[in-house]
Amino acid sequence: MTHHWRLLSTPPASGAWNMAVDESILESIGSGASLPTLRLYAWIPACLSLGVAQPFADVDSSRLRARGWDVVRRITGGRAILHTDELTYSVIGPADNPILVGSVLESYNRIARALLLAVQDLNLKVEMKEGKADESGITNPVCFEVPSTYEITVNGKKLIGSAQARRKEGVLQHGSLPLTGDLTRITDALSFADESARADASARLLARAATVESALGIAENWDTAAQAFIHAFESELGIQFEQGELSQKEKTRAEELVREKYGNPIWTERV
Repeated sequence: MTHHWRLLSTPPASGAWNMAVDESILESIGSGASLPTLRLYAWIPACLSLGVAQPFADVDSSRLRARGWDVVRRITGGRAILHTDELTYSVIGPADNPILVGSVLESYNRIARALLLAVQDLNLKVEMKEGKADESGITNPVCFEVPSTYEITVNGKKLIGSAQARRKEGVLQHGSLPLTGDLTRITDALSFADESARADASARLLARAATVESALGIAENWDTAAQAFIHAFESELGIQFEQGELSQKEKTRAEELVREKYGNPIWTERV
């Protein structure tokens, strides 16, 4: 069965704009105005994103500002991610769409099979892990430290971090594939009891997470990774993409969401 979806490749943008666009698309799909959508995007400047229920106290605001990084709160759960040097994807559609229907885990599993194929196309020897609770007893605000159910790992290290929200308008899942760079940079923007705790968090992160470059030994660019995602979603999920753009209504709504929500401290610092 062929599923007709819209494909969006949007220019690098701020964290507030990126999260506003995802929610705007979700609302548009919920009203029947837009097709289910795969969106591929990037971030400028680097941005720390917090899970919807993550305490803002996890952020070291002075260190964040000193590095010129943004901060934003997602509508999805999970822990903090530093978005830089990565390919970010969002999958957005109605809850009754054949790819998204069912429970969170059922839809997560379908999408994960496409993600697995995408990174295999980049010549990575990856597998899909059944996630386990962190039994170390260590509290850490970093998302990439522990794989969740159906997330993609390479050499036992987490490679793609994803999170999903199910709303009355539909389903939004977005996630990050780090392409290159130092994953421990995120610890520079988070609060720790002391510098020893920060160093310990950095060491654990390097032991438990990977980038495409660290796993493959060579750097892959954003465009190559994006084409791998498109091909994998087509072949694994039977999607036929129509290259599209944001509608004017989606753009206008995204601008409203930046002002009222994602660019507003009332939302960002609400927890």
